[in-house]
Amino acid sequence: MDNKLSKEAYGGINGKDYVPYITSGDKKGGNLIVMIAGIILAVLFAASTAYSGMKSGLTVAAGIPGSILGSAIIAAFAKQKGILGKNLLQGMSAGGESVASGLIFVLPAVLLIGGKISFIEGIAVGAAGVLFGIGVSTLVHDYLLVEEHGKLMYPESMAISETLVASEGMGESIKYMGIGFGIGGLITLVTSSFLNKVNNVISYVNETFYKWRMEVEVSPMLLGIGYIVGMEVSLMMFAGSILANFAVLPLIGYFSSFAADGVTVWNNPGVAINAMKVGNIAGSYLRYIGAGMMLSGGLIGAIKLIPTIITSIKKTLGAKTSAAGSEEGAGVGRIILLAGFIISFIAGFLISGGNVMMALLASVLSVVLAMLFAIVSGRLTGTVGTSNLPVSGMTIASLVLVTLLFLGFGWTSPENNKSLLLFGSFIVTAIAMAGGYTQSQKVSMVLGGSRNEMSKYLAIASIVGVVTVVGTIMLLADQLVLTGDQMQFALPQANLMATLTEGIISGRLPWGMIITGIVMGIFFYLLKLPVMTVAIGFYLPIATTSIILIGALIRQFIEMTAKTTADKEAKISNGISLSAGLVAGSSIIGLIGIILQVTGVLKLPDITGFAASNNMAWILLAVLIGLTVVTLMNAGARKSGK
Repeated sequence: MDNKLSKEAYGGINGKDYVPYITSGDKKGGNLIVMIAGIILAVLFAASTAYSGMKSGLTVAAGIPGSILGSAIIAAFAKQKGILGKNLLQGMSAGGESVASGLIFVLPAVLLIGGKISFIEGIAVGAAGVLFGIGVSTLVHDYLLVEEHGKLMYPESMAISETLVASEGMGESIKYMGIGFGIGGLITLVTSSFLNKVNNVISYVNETFYKWRMEVEVSPMLLGIGYIVGMEVSLMMFAGSILANFAVLPLIGYFSSFAADGVTVWNNPGVAINAMKVGNIAGSYLRYIGAGMMLSGGLIGAIKLIPTIITSIKKTLGAKTSAAGSEEGAGVGRIILLAGFIISFIAGFLISGGNVMMALLASVLSVVLAMLFAIVSGRLTGTVGTSNLPVSGMTIASLVLVTLLFLGFGWTSPENNKSLLLFGSFIVTAIAMAGGYTQSQKVSMVLGGSRNEMSKYLAIASIVGVVTVVGTIMLLADQLVLTGDQMQFALPQANLMATLTEGIISGRLPWGMIITGIVMGIFFYLLKLPVMTVAIGFYLPIATTSIILIGALIRQFIEMTAKTTADKEAKISNGISLSAGLVAGSSIIGLIGIILQVTGVLKLPDITGFAASNNMAWILLAVLIGLTVVTLMNAGARKSGK
């Protein structure tokens, strides 16, 4: 076999006539070793994505790093399973990551409104979303993957497929991923969680006439995310932070200085408006303007999806059912869909607090919305991949509709708001899983794997991912609700969902600031800027977006210094592996540290004035950047004859 895909893998031929990479032998890639390894990878990527996503507002697709790790595992423990075993492992990795990418958007919002999440509630809505999302996707499998072959390109699926086909030379990628894990884990070890010996935030705050702040967080995880997402996304996010911290914040600070004595902040009566500091302005004003911007970005995105929704429904209803392989795996798909449908209604009754009318109506509406947007999600994955899937827009549109249902029936108590957000958690999980399913199954189709087997392995890994993410959120519960200078997790999407639902239901939404943000979002849209990306940057601490930008600048520098196209491709590829290691090492070590704190095994030292010291943080930043650049400058070297 050639170690590259045929040109027909990218189109130019009917999907039913496509000849996959593997054409003979056993189409099954699974066994007990593959299953156990896949579960471990699902836990790893679910926990890592949950931690990093709640901190940065961005998630990183697990398909390629999962395929790299999977290739190493198969080579070491299940060589006879070959590329099809590697395929299952990348799919299971992506399953864990997809669950996390969905659940962290809404589920933590329950904590932000003052509610509590029980383990059984979290598992119920998460498992229902997983099974329903996969089940709905199986209904449109032939249309999206076979009939639309070559029309929907599935860019990330093809990148994963090429990675697996070329997996004989994965030693370099594994090496750089290991280096990244070590660097990320070590720096996280000394800056937080375990030892807390070195300040990891470089901070300059001006509280005088022109109020502003500039901060950089020395975070290997965020630097790695910046490298992976690239310059365009990073720069747009940083632009949002510049607007927030060097324009809107100083403007509010300037006008607030003219306020009369005794007039206090609208949501903080202990602070006088004319005495507000940077942190007060950010928490009480910028946050809500940013929420309005994200709301406008989500709604604009949802409106732009209307043609795609109409097209998806029409083509799905008119899709042929006679495509080759249409029955292979269909039985498993129907079982998964039925299970998801049943569990979604069981979960609906569980989270409705005994309100039968709410359980029935909200469950029906949630199932319809989840089905609609799951189909759209699968189609969009074929265009933009899962990393760029507009989950926020689809979730916001769904939550607004469910919120209107709750308002119409007078379900406006805080407990009802919690139920509303749990219904939203089901919907967003189904949307995210539909993207993960179609992406993984496209890889299986291209390589020649079993659709049936991928569905089963993906479902198992994703349920494990649900348990992992819910457990992670519950362990981090106290840290997630911290505000001001104590805030460790930005939770931009979850904060938006909490602000939106709580404000509409209670009638206490600060509409002046929300509308200001909405208008700014419309202005960015008219300028053809990515509204949600800029809005997240506006909302996030500038310490987060600045280090993400540094990661993107390192990638830009590496690309510019490459001598040949092959050298550039090798360095970028190994850089992505290194960055995936940075993200995994930082998030996993950080999460372990917090678990040790929560269980009382570890106690942080009391360091007075610790956060104000910048000197060591500058040194640590220089070390992090230096190690990354030096490693990547040598990442393109090839051995002779290779």
